[in-house]
Amino acid sequence: MNYPNLISSKLPNVGTTIFTIMSKLAADNNAINLSQGFPDFNCDSELIALVNKYMMEGKNQYAPMAGLMPLREVIADKIESLHQTRYNPETEITITAGGTQAIYTAISAIIRDGDEVIIFEPAYDCYQPAIEMNGGTTVYLQLKAPTYSIDWNQVKKVINHRTRMMIINTPHNPTGSILSTEDMQMLERITKNTDIVIISDEVYEHIIFDSQPHQSVSRFPKLAERSFIISSFGKTFHTTGWKMGYCVAPANLMAEFRKVHQFLVFCVNSPIQYALAEYMKDSNNYKGLNKFYQDKRDYFVSLIKNSRFEITPCGGTYFQLLNYKKLSKEKDTDYAIRLTKENGIASVPISVFYHEAVDNNVLRFCFAKKEETLEKAAEILNKI
Repeated sequence: MNYPNLISSKLPNVGTTIFTIMSKLAADNNAINLSQGFPDFNCDSELIALVNKYMMEGKNQYAPMAGLMPLREVIADKIESLHQTRYNPETEITITAGGTQAIYTAISAIIRDGDEVIIFEPAYDCYQPAIEMNGGTTVYLQLKAPTYSIDWNQVKKVINHRTRMMIINTPHNPTGSILSTEDMQMLERITKNTDIVIISDEVYEHIIFDSQPHQSVSRFPKLAERSFIISSFGKTFHTTGWKMGYCVAPANLMAEFRKVHQFLVFCVNSPIQYALAEYMKDSNNYKGLNKFYQDKRDYFVSLIKNSRFEITPCGGTYFQLLNYKKLSKEKDTDYAIRLTKENGIASVPISVFYHEAVDNNVLRFCFAKKEETLEKAAEILNKI
């Protein structure tokens, strides 16, 4: 059938995400899927029981637009306990349909035509399209490989009167790097006396290793007063398919956030909110996550330490970068496809996280998997 040409795409350069492509390729080739970032084990049975309990109790209708107050209160308590900053659950916390929705909402609330937004590459792939959809211009700065750290001198050079927003991500997807106290202090100094708004993508806040503290912007008062903080229950509680997250911000920013949120989704899943509010009263349900995933990281690294892949240190998230320069000179996209088809293991090539492909011969592997999955994956990697 011939269709009339009724539209001009608002995102002409956007195609299917790499995560969808590699997961389908893994399924088609019966490969071990370490590409997309989701666990292959279930969440706590207690949490599932709580969701069921509240469903059976009839908590199945619309929640308040900003989220259930008991859940917002437990989030406020958590942040105060961990970072010594108190957010008002009434005016400064909103429950969202995952981290991606929260990021899109924050960008939509602030960015207008002609505004510039600084992001750091390799960057998670939802940032740039949201900026473009809202008329903004993306300013790309590269993290310094192989440590994937920010060059703050570069940041100073690109800031101008059009700079409206900066997006940071710690712990960082896809590289696993983390921002330090010094990084946050530098960001604080650079943005002082400006109207720059920060989005701090902290969805892996509870997955950070080697006794390093998570440097949330909420720890730094002069940053907190200009920042949206985005987090994810899915990453924390192994429930990525539930699409549950939250945003915290000072009341003036949150008021604008909610204006968009109410017309984007209005509210999110009621029984899961009730369940999370009860489940999070026990702080052990999230405070033990660092060790849980560090054990997985360390086990995976120990299994592949004698392989020909070069291991990049991972400070947080559940992703491990491996450099294959001793094995092939192929483009990372080609090599990732060949590994999936010929060796039966799927990963994500890092070059796709840049707006203009930067190929350092690095692949990202997700270690949020059962031990037997990691063992099978390591067996393959060690034979290459």
